Formats: sequence, C-alpha cells, structure tokens
Amino acid sequence: MKRRAFLKSVAFTGAAGLILPRTTLFGANAPGNKLNIALLGTWGRGEAHFAGIAKENVVALCDVNEKHLAFAAQKFPGATTYVDWRKCLDQKDLDAVVCCTADHTHAFVANWAMNRGKHIYCEKPLANSVEEARVVRATYLKNKNKLATQVGTQRHAIENFNRVREMVRDGAIGELVEACAWGNRQLRKPGYLPAAGEPPADFHWDLWLGPSPAHPWNPEYFSGSSGMNCLQWNMYWDFGSGQVGDMGSHTMDLAWNALDAGLPVSAEGKGEPVNPDVSPVKLETHFDIPANDWRPAIRLAWYQGGAMPESPSPYVDLNRIDHGAMFEGSKGVIIADFNSRILLPRGNQPDMTYYHPRTKAKLIPPIGDFQQQWVNACKGNGKTSCDFDYGSKLIEMMLLGLVSYRVGKKIKYDGTAGQTDDPQANELLRRTYRPGWTLNG
Repeated sequence: MKRRAFLKSVAFTGAAGLILPRTTLFGANAPGNKLNIALLGTWGRGEAHFAGIAKENVVALCDVNEKHLAFAAQKFPGATTYVDWRKCLDQKDLDAVVCCTADHTHAFVANWAMNRGKHIYCEKPLANSVEEARVVRATYLKNKNKLATQVGTQRHAIENFNRVREMVRDGAIGELVEACAWGNRQLRKPGYLPAAGEPPADFHWDLWLGPSPAHPWNPEYFSGSSGMNCLQWNMYWDFGSGQVGDMGSHTMDLAWNALDAGLPVSAEGKGEPVNPDVSPVKLETHFDIPANDWRPAIRLAWYQGGAMPESPSPYVDLNRIDHGAMFEGSKGVIIADFNSRILLPRGNQPDMTYYHPRTKAKLIPPIGDFQQQWVNACKGNGKTSCDFDYGSKLIEMMLLGLVSYRVGKKIKYDGTAGQTDDPQANELLRRTYRPGWTLNG
C-alpha cells in the first residue's frame, strides 16, 4: 500500500483514538510544542511560576501593580503587558493561563478563561463563596474533555499524600470512621484598614478591588513579603476566606485525597464571635460525608487557630504538628503531616495481620512536578491530579463550614441544588459584586 493510501485508510477506520483534530496533532496541544501562556499576577506566587512557564512561550503578563509588571517583563521581555486581566484574556494567541491574582478574583479568572477555551492553572483557593465554587465546576465540566485545569495546591505532589491514601484505602486502620485536618496559624486583625492617603499612580487599586465592595486605600494591605503578602488581606471577608481558603486548601487536601469524598450533606461550625469584617482565627467545622463504594458515611472536620481534635493517645501531642490530618478507623489511627505519617493500632492485640501493604509495583506513581503535570495535560499528555472538579468540591465544603459558623447553627445541605435548609445561610452562599463585574463573563 502506498503511503498516501495508508494514511487515508488510517484516518477513516473505526479507530476513533486516531482521528484527532489538526490542532491536537500539530498545534499547541501537540506534546512537543510550546504553549502560549498568560501569567496573571506577576509577584508573590507569580514568581514561583517563572521557572516552569519559562520553558513555554510567555506571551502576556498582567498585574495591577506596574512595578511588579515591570519586574516580570524583565524575565519575559517579549510578553504583552496589561493591568486589567479581563483585557489580557482576550489576547488572541493565548493557549493557557496561570492565575496568581488576589483570592477574590480567582473564580472570575477561572470562568472567563474557560469560557474562552483556555487551559488554566489557578492558585488556591479556587473560590471565595459556595456559589463561585459551583459555577467554576459547572463551567469546567462542560469543557473537561478539551481543557486542562489545576488548582495550585502544589503540596499534593508530595509522595506522602500517596502513601497516606494507600494506607487508608488498603485497610491499615480497618474500616474508616472519621477524619480531620487542622492548621494552627493565628493572625488577628480587628477590621478593615482605615483610609491612608491615595494609592500610588502605578498601582491600580480599583482593579485590585475588582468585584468586591469599595474600600479605601491603605498601603498596609501590601506590606508583606513576596509569596506571603496574602496574609495582609486574605482574612477579610471581601478579599478572602482566611485560613479556610489559605492553608485549609492545602491541609484538607491531605485528607481529601484519601477519601474520594463528594459534597457533605450537613455542616456545623463554631469558633470565636463572628466579626463582620474579618474571618475567624479560632474555628472548627464538622461535615457529614456520604458513603461511597469502599467506605461508610463518615464525619470529617477542620480545625484552625488553636482549635484541635482530641489526641488518640495521651503520649501523642497533636499540637506539635503545625498542619496535619488524622484518620480514625475500627482498628487504628493514622496521623500525618505533609511529609510523614504514623500508624497507631488499636486494641490489646494489635497484631496487624489484617493489613497487607501494597507491593512496590502497585504503589501509586509519583506526580512529579505539579506545574509540569498541568503543562503536559494542556498538550494532551495525561491528566491533572487537582482539576476543577476535585478542587471545587473541596473548597465548596470548606466554605460551607464558614457559612454554618456565621449563622451559628448546623445546616443541612443539598449538594445537587446548592441550597441549605436555612434562608439566612442561603444568602451567605453567594457574594454581591460591584456593578460591571460578571462572574461568568
């Protein structure tokens, strides 16, 4: 058979996997080609992406702070620069977006990017309200067969996450009964900062506020170091969700990765008195998680700011673990931080004969570079481990806990309808945006 005839016969056989669109075979999605990437937010977390995206084509940069924009432009001098991410996303040659903007714009950027057919890596938290998490997920699910998404919970790539999942799934603690995660960071703020002059001419304050209500300029919102400045503003309700969205996204991921959980059917939160301006420091939230095909219904909890779960043994001081997770089962307990884990058998005769660890050949393979996993998926080579389905459900649950805390009662939740059994709680599932800002634009 001649080459032309052979190629024609391949293209029209029933082998659907061989019939690929030209853009997949020869365009940006071809494994050997480079992506045209836009970086939104060029300081802090944006800097953490410089090395990875430098391997691709960085064609656009966006930051409301023109000094930070100029800093990134030195690294990527060929990129077009913007101060408004909405205009940046309309650049015609974009394939993919890395979002490192402020928390209260993450869901906006994610939706706008996907609506324009762009792959997107979005730093955590993926959303700042329950409604935002649901809108992001709905948009992703409509596009999941053609877009690669990743939530920036990069600790997920630590191999200890795999080992914890294997132990829970393989019965190291018997039948799973409950799980929890915690973080002890404590940063207190009395309320929104007062007006303190005018923003510099090269800082676009109104664009930074974006969809959130107007607030006066205060330079203290931006007095932190690169990579940590979010701690100056993310505890305010209009700008973030405090430690629930910050380290909560990372630490609950250690538990979430092992549970194969869906949305909870209830949430209950308690902590320090509610501050109308600032999210709580001390908080605990509890969720009822439905059963799945390998475990029964369980209780899942989040603790922060000094609230802690009860230790399974007097000689185990959980407070020595800054951010950790615990899984309690019928035959034992697993306690883990990001990098290590311990197993405590229960009972007077914990012979462990019921547990059969995996052979090395059956271990969950390592993720490798977390950002590169997304780049590879953008090019059609594999999938991401923290896509917007996985990540949106995690943050939806965590934010639902904040809603329960704010109304001061346990609430039932219908995850299909996205509604609770309490009218006041339902009002807190969504945010009100300033005129001109559209979540699903």
